[in-house]
Amino acid sequence: MADHDPLRFASPADLHLHSHHSDGTETPAEVMRQAHAHGVRTAALTDHDRTSGWDEAGRAAVALGMTFIPGMELSAKHEWRSVHVLGYLFDPDDVALNAETARIRDDRIGRAERIVRHIGRDYDLHWSDVVAQTVADATVGRPHIADALVARGIVRDRTEAFDGILHPRAGYYEPHYAPDPLTAVRLITDAGGVAVIAHPATSGRDRMMPVSFIEQLIAAGLGGFEIDHRENTAAGKKLLHEIATAHDLIVTGSSDYHGSGKPNRPGENTTSEEMVARLIARASGAEPRYP
Repeated sequence: MADHDPLRFASPADLHLHSHHSDGTETPAEVMRQAHAHGVRTAALTDHDRTSGWDEAGRAAVALGMTFIPGMELSAKHEWRSVHVLGYLFDPDDVALNAETARIRDDRIGRAERIVRHIGRDYDLHWSDVVAQTVADATVGRPHIADALVARGIVRDRTEAFDGILHPRAGYYEPHYAPDPLTAVRLITDAGGVAVIAHPATSGRDRMMPVSFIEQLIAAGLGGFEIDHRENTAAGKKLLHEIATAHDLIVTGSSDYHGSGKPNRPGENTTSEEMVARLIARASGAEPRYP
């Protein structure tokens, strides 16, 4: 690939941002504009389980003089843990990966409908309220239900929704299909991409996977960890750095920007030039889009 030059980008780099094609609140183009306004010069759009925002985000980034890294955040599950696997520069037409993301998205819709039915027994909330908070073909999830609760005046914001009605203890929670992380890593890698575990050391119920299982992911082709992220614990970061050093893995830092859906701001955490270059050099499924 003629343009596959890992040095044709500028810093700083933020490799984890979301648009309204999943659970962000802005268009892909606006996400790139916000990233640029916050000083980011290399950015990845990583919507959940879909690539539909790549073209718009890529065009906007290039027009702003930025480098665009195509990406996705693939849903996975290890035991009771929700595990998100960031995939970068994979082939968006890969048959196996597309089949899995379609299955995930389809199940998310059914799961969201079940949650809304449960909530609707106690609150004035309907499926049409949730649909009104999405765009065509968006990956529907609990953030859209939260937005519908806000629009209905039932809660003040997403945080209140997730701390209350949408918290598992409230009794409305429903599980959803997701592959195991080994499958997720292999799918991304087989599609020519680089797999990076998103925010792998959060506290609480989503705490870090056992090191023994992380070793299995590395053997399966895992490319690295997103270590510099506001939700990772200090102790988790330290351990992850030790593992990354021992296995010469890629280490990233990102904002996990969701527009007004979260307080995270573009560029609050960034990825070093060395690590961006390694990520680009390792991938073979898609190209960055350069200005």
